[in-house]
Amino acid sequence: MKQTNYHLFDFLDFDTELKTDESLWKACKPTSIYERGGDIYLTVPFQKQMLSNDMAADVNVSRKEYTLKIRYYSPHILRLYTGLGEADWEEETEMLKMASDVRKVPLTVSEDHGLWSVCDEDGQLRALINLREPVLEHWSNLLPPPQETLDITFYPDTKKSVRLSAYDHFSPPRHDALPLAYCTKNGRKERATVSFECLPDEAFAGTGERFYKMDLSGHTLQLKNQDGQGVNNRRAYKNIPFYLSSRMYGVFYHTSSHCKLSLADHSTRSVQFLNDQAQLDVFLIGGDMPEEILYGYRCLTGFPPMLPLWSYGVWMSRMTYFSADEVNTICDRIRAEHYPCDVIHLDTGWFKTDWLCEWKFNEERFPQPENFIRRLKERGYRVSLWQLPYVADDAEQIEEAKANRFIGPLTKKQDTEGSNFSALDYAGTIDFTYPKAVGWYKGLLKKLLDMGVVCIKTDFGENIHMDAAYYGMTPELLNNLYALLYQKAAYEITKEVTGDGIVWARAAWAGCQRYPLHWGGDSASTWDGMAGSLKGGLHFGLSGFAFWSHDVPGFHSLPDFMNSPVSDDIYVRWTQFGVFSSHIRYHGTSKREPWSYPAIASIVKKWWKLRYALIPYIMEQSEKATRTGYPVLRALIFHHPEDKLCWHIDDEYYFGDDFLVAPVMNSEGYRDVYLPKGEWVNFFTGECFEGECWLKKVDVPLEEMPVYVRRGATIPMYPEEVDCTDEMDLSKSILVKIDDAYRGFWADR
Repeated sequence: MKQTNYHLFDFLDFDTELKTDESLWKACKPTSIYERGGDIYLTVPFQKQMLSNDMAADVNVSRKEYTLKIRYYSPHILRLYTGLGEADWEEETEMLKMASDVRKVPLTVSEDHGLWSVCDEDGQLRALINLREPVLEHWSNLLPPPQETLDITFYPDTKKSVRLSAYDHFSPPRHDALPLAYCTKNGRKERATVSFECLPDEAFAGTGERFYKMDLSGHTLQLKNQDGQGVNNRRAYKNIPFYLSSRMYGVFYHTSSHCKLSLADHSTRSVQFLNDQAQLDVFLIGGDMPEEILYGYRCLTGFPPMLPLWSYGVWMSRMTYFSADEVNTICDRIRAEHYPCDVIHLDTGWFKTDWLCEWKFNEERFPQPENFIRRLKERGYRVSLWQLPYVADDAEQIEEAKANRFIGPLTKKQDTEGSNFSALDYAGTIDFTYPKAVGWYKGLLKKLLDMGVVCIKTDFGENIHMDAAYYGMTPELLNNLYALLYQKAAYEITKEVTGDGIVWARAAWAGCQRYPLHWGGDSASTWDGMAGSLKGGLHFGLSGFAFWSHDVPGFHSLPDFMNSPVSDDIYVRWTQFGVFSSHIRYHGTSKREPWSYPAIASIVKKWWKLRYALIPYIMEQSEKATRTGYPVLRALIFHHPEDKLCWHIDDEYYFGDDFLVAPVMNSEGYRDVYLPKGEWVNFFTGECFEGECWLKKVDVPLEEMPVYVRRGATIPMYPEEVDCTDEMDLSKSILVKIDDAYRGFWADR
């Protein structure tokens, strides 16, 4: 549908022909307010609207009343819920895992001349409900007065207000946003919307792995997981219904429905949310700093666990290794040439037929797989395996899966896309809402894990068969949630068998941070692919996730997807970016081993050795990320939210508390670097700089990258060169003080 620039059509998704079977119901002033069990209940009438480009109340239709519930949790979290008479309140879902810090705090309500104040047990104002009439000075009857509306201001942390968009209109009939409303078709409630005011200079971030610039204001986002098909478009593998505001509050929309989020776009003075389900469950999270707000979000949806030491080493892969002989040859050379490496990943080629996932080794090309894996482990290599959550028509397990309903039975035949890259080209999607299917899937993985495999690549999961019947919920509610259920199953069985919980996952929704780790999908091996990856990683870290990686040096080639070569400079620059990421994995459609790039192989080896020297620091920062709101890779706004420049910088980042990293993403070999407030020391030269300044056109030879450390920081590092983390004794770690005596990392090497 073409854009009309009218809220009714472009945001609320009404047909421009305004068919009579569709209707809109707008919230009005509450008719009653009361407390029960420490929660506040508002009885909210909804008035049907006569629809055109102008909106007016249809006074010939009786209002309908529904309950809006307000609850307060410490620390600094308000929860708003309405089921619009359609749904019972689900206090707990798979998305939520409330921490012990989260305590329900009783609320009280009192009235003063048309203002209803909702306060907590300490008397702090948490919501102000305005029933007063707007002040008017009448002089004309040219236009009708504003409709009665729902006007509530919320105070999640008492310091700042978050107000419903009570009066976001041009004239009373011309609305650009509605505070609370729902839409029906043929009398059935289909969608619900809520809007909050925003300020002219307010910025937004988060919403998942978003491949956009840092400030998301001016964008309308479809929160619907789908194959991103790269990292340079508006699609997303990982949508998270959460955003952070520069005014220091966060909003989490607790739903798995497909939904739409407009951040000062359809209306520049409102954030609007449209849920493809007739209910709204919204958490408003306060805090003084982004980390506090993200901590609050994790208190609701869960904290990430710590990952094993070996996972922080280098992972080597490509699409794909086809035999044990090929893998052994590569592993021999890695060790012979002393490239430190910990994980060998087998992608789509370990089955009988490439891409035909049957969860079994092809024993002609991988004879005695258990012995093959054991011998690799003896040399310090762990094995990771690719698979996906769909069963193909010609897979060995297809009849068993259909007969036992382990895949959701299709309700009608679907067209395929003629590619292994689409869920539609498989017979069915494993139904993780069905406990027996979960057990069956875990059994498939257990056989592999018992052989010595340590990690399952839980690829795909963004798309499911939408014309299928699933055991526990409709496809519309399952689509976004599927990634969580899928990754949870793989994570749990991996932890049960190996003792270490870990997956390598592409899709995500709220709560998936509990099952790390995630990587950035199928980026192009180009400068814009690298830039898009970093943008996605920064927003992902602002969405509750601690760990994140990306394919080095990008996944696919251009212009030929499989066959165009990767340039030496992109390989090195992406390596440098990978070294300063929580996890580093080489993967892609062509050879990724460093000796395939002989002109720069020695540079790459030097950076790999730096990676292993940094592992004590990375482990320290990872542990911190499991108990706070921080990710390992952080947007500058985590530490400098008051610096408006930082809300527009998406090509540099903090690596933990102390490193400032500015990857070079061009072939010219220079870039501008912004140093935020503080004193900064060049990690490689020891040169000191005062922050809140730009370093213009910094010349960066290929073997270098702009990396700065906070002056006064103490960095734990590993002093010895190793071939893998099995050779590391972390008690040998040394503390490197970044002070006047520091001369740079390479100075003594």
